[in-house]
Amino acid sequence: MNPIGIEFISVLGQPPVDYVHTAAELGVRCIGMAPAPIVTVEGLYPSWSLVEDAGLRRAFTAALAECGVSVSVGEGFLLMPGMDIQDFAPQVDAMAEIGAPVLNVIGVNPDPNGAADQLGAFAELAAARGLRTTIEFVPGTPFGDLPAAVDIVRRVGRPDFAVLVDAMHLFRTGSTAADLDALDAALIGYVQICDVPWTSNLDYADEARFERRAPGDGGLPLKDMIAALPMDIPLGLEVPMRAKAEAGVGPVERLRPAIETMRDLVSEVAMLPSQLTPG
Repeated sequence: MNPIGIEFISVLGQPPVDYVHTAAELGVRCIGMAPAPIVTVEGLYPSWSLVEDAGLRRAFTAALAECGVSVSVGEGFLLMPGMDIQDFAPQVDAMAEIGAPVLNVIGVNPDPNGAADQLGAFAELAAARGLRTTIEFVPGTPFGDLPAAVDIVRRVGRPDFAVLVDAMHLFRTGSTAADLDALDAALIGYVQICDVPWTSNLDYADEARFERRAPGDGGLPLKDMIAALPMDIPLGLEVPMRAKAEAGVGPVERLRPAIETMRDLVSEVAMLPSQLTPG
């Protein structure tokens, strides 16, 4: 069955060692990580940096070993036009030190050739440290849907460069589970799972960063999506819930229902007689 993980923004900037213990308490064995907080709630946690604080990196890796948890993806890499990719070296080094096997980037260079050059250079930087790379398609960016992401991956043309598939972005941009099923499995490098309504009055970026829902609390066909995926790929739960955090609900209590529902979904998919559910 697909391993289930917790994505970094789900804990809203929780300090790294505490985050590991949250995952362990929930019975989760893999987590997404970033060099520093990406999505936060004011006053909830202090700031921190894995790049600047070598002691924190050591404490984090020790906690991972103690709790039997591993890092499944490193995030927080935004590639802007004109950037020197070598400037990412300290962050990539930090992610390599904590054991991230793959780094996820978001590309915003509108020139396909320039973007391919940048993404290829980043993938080369990561590969020099033994890491793979994915690109996440995000609405409003030049690679805003699944076909655009697949196209740029093929332009880059590296076996260690693939697509990160996010459930919210996948379905809200018009793709389907059948579209995933039709892809070469090698093109899918990582997966993030959440639920949301099909339509929303919320600002898309704010909803994506702060108010996603646990599986079953929205309207997305997640069972079909999971059935269309390679069975060994981790499924990272990306369910930031700012309103609940501001109401005083802690990360374990916020995430436990999502974890339990995900386990049920993965178990159901594993029992299916065919790869893709009907309908």
